[in-house]
Amino acid sequence: MDLPIRPLGDYWQLLQREGLLAPGQAFSPALLSTPVELVSCDSQNVRPGTLFIVKGAHFKGQYLSDALGKGAFVYLSDHVWTEAGASPCLQVTDVRRAMALLADFYYDHPSAKLHVVGITGTKGKSSTTYYLKYIFDEYLAARKRPESGVISSIDTYDGVERFESHLTTPEPLDLQRHFANAAGSGVEYLTMEVSSQALKYDRMDAVALSAAVFLNIGYDHISPIEHPDFEDYFSSKLKIFRHAPLAVVNLDTERVEDVLNAAGESGARLITFSERDPVATVLATDVRKQGRDILFRVRTPRFSREFRLTMPGLFNVQNALAAIAVCEGLGIPEQHIYVGLMKARVPGRMEVYQNADSHITAIVDYAHNRLSFEKLFLSVKAEYPGQRVVIVFGCPGKKALDRRKDLSEISAKYADKVIITEEDPGEEDVLDISREMAAHIEGKCDYSIEPDRGEAIRMAVMEANAPTVILITGKGAETRQKRGTAYIDCISDVDYTKQWLHEYDVAHHLDGMEKVLGLLDTLPRLAQSAGRTVVLKYGGSALGENGAVDSILRDVAALQMAGVRVVLVHGGGKTISGWLERLGEVPRFQDGYRITDNTAMTVAEMVLSAQMNKQVVMALRGLGVKAAGISGKDGGILTARQKDPALGHVGELTAADGALIRLLLSGGYVPVISPVCAGENGESYNCNADDAACAVAEALKADKLVFLTDVDGILMDSRNAKTAIPSLTASEARDLLESGLIQGGMVPKLRSCVRALDNGVSEVVVLDGRIDHVMLLDAVSGQTMGTTIRRDS
Repeated sequence: MDLPIRPLGDYWQLLQREGLLAPGQAFSPALLSTPVELVSCDSQNVRPGTLFIVKGAHFKGQYLSDALGKGAFVYLSDHVWTEAGASPCLQVTDVRRAMALLADFYYDHPSAKLHVVGITGTKGKSSTTYYLKYIFDEYLAARKRPESGVISSIDTYDGVERFESHLTTPEPLDLQRHFANAAGSGVEYLTMEVSSQALKYDRMDAVALSAAVFLNIGYDHISPIEHPDFEDYFSSKLKIFRHAPLAVVNLDTERVEDVLNAAGESGARLITFSERDPVATVLATDVRKQGRDILFRVRTPRFSREFRLTMPGLFNVQNALAAIAVCEGLGIPEQHIYVGLMKARVPGRMEVYQNADSHITAIVDYAHNRLSFEKLFLSVKAEYPGQRVVIVFGCPGKKALDRRKDLSEISAKYADKVIITEEDPGEEDVLDISREMAAHIEGKCDYSIEPDRGEAIRMAVMEANAPTVILITGKGAETRQKRGTAYIDCISDVDYTKQWLHEYDVAHHLDGMEKVLGLLDTLPRLAQSAGRTVVLKYGGSALGENGAVDSILRDVAALQMAGVRVVLVHGGGKTISGWLERLGEVPRFQDGYRITDNTAMTVAEMVLSAQMNKQVVMALRGLGVKAAGISGKDGGILTARQKDPALGHVGELTAADGALIRLLLSGGYVPVISPVCAGENGESYNCNADDAACAVAEALKADKLVFLTDVDGILMDSRNAKTAIPSLTASEARDLLESGLIQGGMVPKLRSCVRALDNGVSEVVVLDGRIDHVMLLDAVSGQTMGTTIRRDS
């Protein structure tokens, strides 16, 4: 990034104006005119011309000596260090505030060049931050602008750097660097969590926010190294309003009058939100569950409409309202708010996992304080009535000391069993922390102490003898534990949860793969599909390496053995491109279609109808399956016309005839069809394999049409596998398409699915072809690794 290089005198004058310079200092004109090339507080990051800042309880004189040896020409501190010798000291009365002001000055006040939204509160900061990021990203994508930035306790992204965070709000020099990276990368919007520590200790000084959000206040972060009491914690939070012209306040929070007074004293424009108070600018009503989703109606000055959250947790409505209120203040269009909230996911926040028979529901969440624990338990009790509840959690070392009592007592009140484990113990002993917590649980419910976090999660899973909800809180998707003063790499709670749920299924003979491997035991269930017609389209990774083809064709063989009438339609675009390149032809595309001249058509017909088609036929025969390879031209199965003269021999299907296919099926054959089609005058056309499979399924009035892809099914957000939709009706699919929730390559595929259902196909399934035996897992175990789309009832 290009930053202005200013002389030390400019920094001197800034500190003097702010009243931060200690009295009795005098620097020579030559020193004051020296250019400051870098401002740093890290002795490893120093170069000639550096103004070095001494800060931190663990700072050692050797660090300062090292920095001066590498080229720092002046240092800032609240006292003179003997290790610095005669090097000049810029002595200040408040290092923290001075560092914040100098960081902003060095990076040229970058927050003013962005729309930065700051969010504070005892709970919900991460969720609200990511809700806003999803909304901003939808808005920016529509304008073909770069994605928004985020600075949170989970992740940081600033247009240049992307990494897992370990501090809610970074120190000033890091914070201002992120702002500068974002401004220099063309990032327009950045959403950040603002901690009480950042506000108390001046990390936010000089930061310009476009909006300041106050979510709620609860008892937390009271310790000798954080806040001495609740009032100090609360008053620190209220400082956020000094940084923004727009204040967004939750009317449902405790101490709301104090919050509104602080917002008013700042002179900021006020927008309020609530689930209870009708005077709120943004009001939610009619909150309810519908399947796995949460629906609620919102009224703002600009609109009134229903919103949908696909993340679990009824308490998330408050976080969504905060995001909507910010967008109301910043003028973000309504449709982007709706789509963003629909797609929103928060890494490690309310991530729900189940074992094969749903006996165990595991919820991974960052909940870590009294308010978030209360909300989490109440939500779980409402959504999973009557189920046994187990919680796995710990408490951090040397901070938020009251959590040890509060969280333990809340857990003992609501849970059937508590497992106490490691959670960033830092410089304290894990067992000491655990025993202190256990004292507040003793005699109230069952508990165990297991310092190894992975083993603690395994214990919770493997002991689930009754239908159980397991809450795994505090660490979410984090992959580091703080031990001593260092952050040590570790396996995340998410990965541990998946691992032990799979182990549970294997131990109890519930995993889908065991059912595949024990196929003879499952044939009676397969026989229920006897006589059904299934059209399978596969391509991409399904025709790739690592045995994917063999797995799929073995599934076809098993299905046929069970009496299922299988028709296979294949593509082969990558192989066509490979052959063209060998011939010295450069593959060309327009609007996603291959430009198919005479040479390309000859190659396509050779690859599809000869090479690939026959390879599949021979592989099926090797599995004992009678297979017949044909093209769409044979028997007039598929007829097409030219799609666009500019595309050459690219066809658009006009008719399908199932007579030859039915004849082959009646003879016990698996028809293997390439998407090479005939024109009205006998010319050849290369048609889209998805379209060809749909046309064949429609002509046969198939019971099921199966698409094999290389993703997790139909995704609401193509960048996030967790937004896969397990099931849809045709009407719901149309709604998703019309609202713009489905984008990219999924749009034509989903449209094809809906068209097939409209034209007589009973069911369409989009399966992840990367999973071995995915078709049998669908048929035998009932585990659809993708999306099922059915006709409206």
